[in-house]
Amino acid sequence: MDFSLTAEEADLAELCRNFADREIAPRAPAAWERAECPTDLLREMGELGLLGMLVPEGWGGIGMSTIGFVAALEQIGRADQSVAAALQAHVTIGSMPLLLFGTDEQRERWLRPLAEGRVLGAFGLTEPGAGSDTRGIATRAERRDGGWVVNGTKAFISNAGTDMSFGVTVLARTGTGDRGPRFGSFVIEKDTPGFTMGPKVRGIGWKGLDTRELYFDDVWVPDDHLLGDPDLGLGQFLRTLEVGRISIAALSLSLTQAVLDLSLAYAAERRQFGRPISDFQAIQFKLADMATELEAARWLTYRAAWLRDTGQPFLKEAAMAKLKASRLAAAAASEAVQIHGGVGYMLDSPVARFYCDSKVLEIGEGTNEIQHVVIARALGC
Repeated sequence: MDFSLTAEEADLAELCRNFADREIAPRAPAAWERAECPTDLLREMGELGLLGMLVPEGWGGIGMSTIGFVAALEQIGRADQSVAAALQAHVTIGSMPLLLFGTDEQRERWLRPLAEGRVLGAFGLTEPGAGSDTRGIATRAERRDGGWVVNGTKAFISNAGTDMSFGVTVLARTGTGDRGPRFGSFVIEKDTPGFTMGPKVRGIGWKGLDTRELYFDDVWVPDDHLLGDPDLGLGQFLRTLEVGRISIAALSLSLTQAVLDLSLAYAAERRQFGRPISDFQAIQFKLADMATELEAARWLTYRAAWLRDTGQPFLKEAAMAKLKASRLAAAAASEAVQIHGGVGYMLDSPVARFYCDSKVLEIGEGTNEIQHVVIARALGC
């Protein structure tokens, strides 16, 4: 297996690195402090084709490989995790349901603007009472008047409330069958009567990501807002979640690389006892472990991406990559703070921001406990 980037993938990674260095990184501290979502940067990224990375050119995207997508996210995420999180959510769960399960009319109406970067996409799965237990989703969609009426609440939904957002695709219970509840996916546009949202919620990290509760009070949508089968929406979403896990692994790689680079630079410059602290074995071992584990996590992530690109099953490998890379990101960020000492504990330091951002990587797109379950089932347990 050769995971070397093609010329096209390498060009995309270089484009993202240059854009991140020039436009994203200088604004990251202030954006984090103000907890603002920089939609102007997302629009610029849309003009560069980055919001349509996994969408074919025929639907307005650039038709990039999954490996190329991972390489691009690595470059964006090392500058600002919030911007990278908004990007990955848009490209994966925000766009993939329409690409995989939408009709040509639905793709033209909603996917093309998403891929061309004119609007921002979101998916509403999690609820106050249902996260990992997706079958516990209480939001309901009932047939009425040639369409569907949706009622319920979604929690921790990103990208739905910005000035660039078009709306959200929502998973809702449509009935009950022999095997339990059935679900459908519905596109609900921002100005639909009965669709409202709460204020932006505050987390310990990803402060620049717009995340809110969404409320649906007798929201009526016509039949052409239903994606795919009205009873198979959960399975459809789980298919899109597989690539979402690869993208979270990529964000984790970017965070680990960022804190490793910061720690290497600080250890070379910080002097104690008359020597750079990088001369001390205790610091050297921390850095060596971070670098070694990063390469292992990177291999898992790129292999999962390669499997997807070559049309092979990748469910287990995506879960492994997400599990390994996100655990590493949290551990590496903690070690980076330790290496920086008191400086690293200050909220205006880059490693402190990455430390705060790292925890959500073990939660989003399926908790790491769920990744263990996915892997165990794939092993036949």
